[in-house]
Amino acid sequence: MFIQDGGRVHASSQQRAADHRPYFFLSYAHTPRYGAGGPDPDMWVERLFRDLCGHVMAMTDLPAGAPAGFMDREIRSGEGWSERLAEVLATCRVFVPLFSPRYFASEMCGKEWYAFAQREIYHQAKSNRLAEAIVPALWVPVPPEQLPGPAERLQFNHRAFGDRYVTDGLYGLIKLRIFAEEYERAVYELAKRIVSVADTTAVGPSRPLDYRQAPSAFGTPDPARPRSTGPRPIQLTVAAPTRHDLPPGRDPEYYGDMPQDWNPYYPEAHRPLAYVARDLVRTLNYQATIASFDHDSTPLDSKQPPTRPELLIIDRWALEDDERRERLAAFDAENRPWVSVVVPWSRDDHQSRGAEGELSAKLEQTLPTKLSQGRAACRAAARGVPSMEAFGQILPQVVEAAAQQYLRHAQVYPPAGGSHTERPRLRGPMAAEYATTHYIPDTLDHAPDAEDTDDSQS
Repeated sequence: MFIQDGGRVHASSQQRAADHRPYFFLSYAHTPRYGAGGPDPDMWVERLFRDLCGHVMAMTDLPAGAPAGFMDREIRSGEGWSERLAEVLATCRVFVPLFSPRYFASEMCGKEWYAFAQREIYHQAKSNRLAEAIVPALWVPVPPEQLPGPAERLQFNHRAFGDRYVTDGLYGLIKLRIFAEEYERAVYELAKRIVSVADTTAVGPSRPLDYRQAPSAFGTPDPARPRSTGPRPIQLTVAAPTRHDLPPGRDPEYYGDMPQDWNPYYPEAHRPLAYVARDLVRTLNYQATIASFDHDSTPLDSKQPPTRPELLIIDRWALEDDERRERLAAFDAENRPWVSVVVPWSRDDHQSRGAEGELSAKLEQTLPTKLSQGRAACRAAARGVPSMEAFGQILPQVVEAAAQQYLRHAQVYPPAGGSHTERPRLRGPMAAEYATTHYIPDTLDHAPDAEDTDDSQS
């Protein structure tokens, strides 16, 4: 039950008291000690955490012993992500990232962000209601042009917490006694925002994410090149019928007026899959363009270099149309490894289960190359993804595979002026985004294709 009070919707006290999940997860980048035996630099973050928990307890009716928030005080490494950490990310109500330059350089912080953002996307897909439960806080101010796409897209007014907070961040306020009042105000306002968002958004818990499969929301780290903050382009192409040209007897509930309206996971999800996929790749610092395979006029020519990586999302029922099946077979015959194929279907779709043998046979006949090439994750995605959760888990892997193949096949030009003392470089709409986030080897234009069938990279 929800109660309207002065324009604000909040959970009833009975409902809130029965929910003992942490109100917030404080995500921050650990600061290394300066010098041997120096003070713990993260003690100031711990003080902020305690202050936030005190306000949240005062503003709610959480019982004694119930966690108001969660903060990881252990030094994290790339080799381990505790089960406790994954569990809290799967259950907490609000995600609070502490913005700082070090935060966006941290792969583990990016993994934490992705794990929670995935829950928001699933919530929106299932309820068809926007879910925004990430409440950022400025630890150290970061220039807007240095924010990665997922952080840049957040609609958040930091000035509501005070002008001094915007210019100095919580670290500046907590370190200098003359700003004590500004610090108290900022923390109080942040706690109010956490409670309000937790009660109004109500993002449900999910299955804990395996850190080994969790990508960073800030992009793939590359020590050989500076980090790019801008989102990288990618195309999502949907090959599916509409409700107006379905195979005889096919249930129209899964379709809309356009191929992009196809929703294979209905009724579990109430949002077209193309837009769920777009939101998921946005959390990987990509900017997605959605297109229809039927309306894509791009010629199939493997001799032309790609302009961006692509995901081709196929409904197996689309293969019932002879013309579309011929076009898909022509695509499969081309050497386009920068296009990853994903074939979603629902194990709860009784029609698809009943026609499993016929649909699978046509898929094998139409796309034999895509079903057998690439990493294990790519082959699995092409053979069928039976649930929305599985779709979300495998998508980062096929996106990364497509991006890597794009880099290896994109056009390379020698440096201007005829000099060959510099490394060849990419040109075109993708050059700026990808050249700063991925390592491009000197032999890019004639690199071997060994990894196309190397399972060890999956």
